Amino acid sequence: MTKEKAQARREHLAKMRAEQKRKQRRAALLMWGTGGLIIVVLVGVVGFYLVKQARENSLDAVANYKYEAGQHVWNAVTYKETPPVGGQHNNYWQACSIYDKPIHNEHAVHSLEHGAVWITYRPDLPKAQIDKLKEVATSTGQQDYMLVSPYPNLPAPVVASSWGHQLKLNDPADPKLGAFIKKFQNGKDTPEPGATCGGGDAITTTADQSPLPPEPTGNQQQPPMETISPSPSQSQK
Repeated sequence: MTKEKAQARREHLAKMRAEQKRKQRRAALLMWGTGGLIIVVLVGVVGFYLVKQARENSLDAVANYKYEAGQHVWNAVTYKETPPVGGQHNNYWQACSIYDKPIHNEHAVHSLEHGAVWITYRPDLPKAQIDKLKEVATSTGQQDYMLVSPYPNLPAPVVASSWGHQLKLNDPADPKLGAFIKKFQNGKDTPEPGATCGGGDAITTTADQSPLPPEPTGNQQQPPMETISPSPSQSQK
């Protein structure tokens, strides 16, 4: 009888140990499975965020053009693009700033030649969206090379232009606008990078305030000289 009890006890202990091992294996599998699921979810979330960010900042929609620089003229110019992104332009450039009225194409294109980004918007754009554009223009850290002005008959609510590049946008809050400014303001295709976009000789009036300056005669003042700010390495030479 004693042997039978001892045998039953051993069998009972063996069953308990087996059951405990099964529970441990089940807990381990559950833990690893949950951990793996969490990792998969995290990877998916990060991947989705990166893809979303890349899509939002994509500049695939930028239209690119080629124009010869340095074509200074006194007459009005008919441009192919609206607004223009290069080509012939007036001897005077538009002072980089924010304007509440349209400016002459011929002056603005000269500013593009100097490295400016020109943000144009439809005149009937809601004030809140215009204020957003102005906020973007003044928060880039490169206000010295920003032009903002309304533009009649614009092909999109907002159009960002630099020399040889243009991006049409529907929303002033679109992150592509900031990406465009970052890439093309004084970018690699700028004909005269570092040339001033301000100064006392630049045009500061809007199109309704002043016509295109006439060609100077012998008694009239000549167009201002274009100046290029030296880089730190150049200034030390």
